[in-house]
Amino acid sequence: MKFKFSSLLSVLIVFSWASGACAPATSATSEPPIPVATEAPATEVPVQAPANPTLILATTTSTQDSGLLDVLIPLFEMETGYTVQTIAVGSGQAMKMGEEGNADVLLVHAPASEVTFMENGFGKDRALVMHNDFIIVGPASDPAGIKGRPVVDALKLISAGNGTFISRGDDSGTHKAELALWKKAEFDPKAAAPVWYLESGQGMGATLTIASEKSAYTLTDRATYLANKSNLQLEILVEGDKSLLNVYHVITVNNEKWPEANYDGATALLKFMTQSSTQEVIGQFGVDKFGQPLFYPDADKTDADLGL
Repeated sequence: MKFKFSSLLSVLIVFSWASGACAPATSATSEPPIPVATEAPATEVPVQAPANPTLILATTTSTQDSGLLDVLIPLFEMETGYTVQTIAVGSGQAMKMGEEGNADVLLVHAPASEVTFMENGFGKDRALVMHNDFIIVGPASDPAGIKGRPVVDALKLISAGNGTFISRGDDSGTHKAELALWKKAEFDPKAAAPVWYLESGQGMGATLTIASEKSAYTLTDRATYLANKSNLQLEILVEGDKSLLNVYHVITVNNEKWPEANYDGATALLKFMTQSSTQEVIGQFGVDKFGQPLFYPDADKTDADLGL
């Protein structure tokens, strides 16, 4: 009996040891749980307002009338903190504002006049932005029979008195281009002052409206025409000529000549207009509505590439 008790006691001791060895570790010896880092939700950092936040942009009416600036300016303001005051006039008037120190930056399309502006020291930086083209539009009846003709031949037919022509007459880039084309056609409407040649003295959108009302011909940039086409009784009659190229540059006003000019803001707009993301926006503008871009981005090109 004594042997049996000893054996039973030995079995119980072994079982107790084995149970203790297999038991899970107590909380006293377990490692504390490692906290999981949680990422704070991203918050948009507001753009700090520049020291001089107001920027005066003098630009051609075509960039305004086409709707392009309605897209680009809010993007620029959101990205930089500047507030842009846009003054849409003809390129000639825009450069006059620059000459007088009444603008900080220009967006214009009169290359020959721009070169003179820079040579005279009114501009500090000049960069290629984009291009589209000029077209001659007119009534579907086409009384002068210019449809499909080379531009010089078309103007000669109009100058024979077979229709009314509406000119901007405002020293704009479009007006300058028109006069250069008349010169190639060996006709001076200013000197001849024919009854069929009328000057609107207004922007491109208004001039197109007048031409439509009078069933007349006019020279326009393609972008403004397409943007207003649904309200016009005008068709594209002449297009595609190399002399109809329409090129836009951005120019900063020389702050050495006009110390009050907002050169930092002007430089910011020049960089914005030529950066790849903005150039992409320019290249897509109008595609969804018209099936074609209204402007073609050119910041990666030179004037020589465009034949200027």
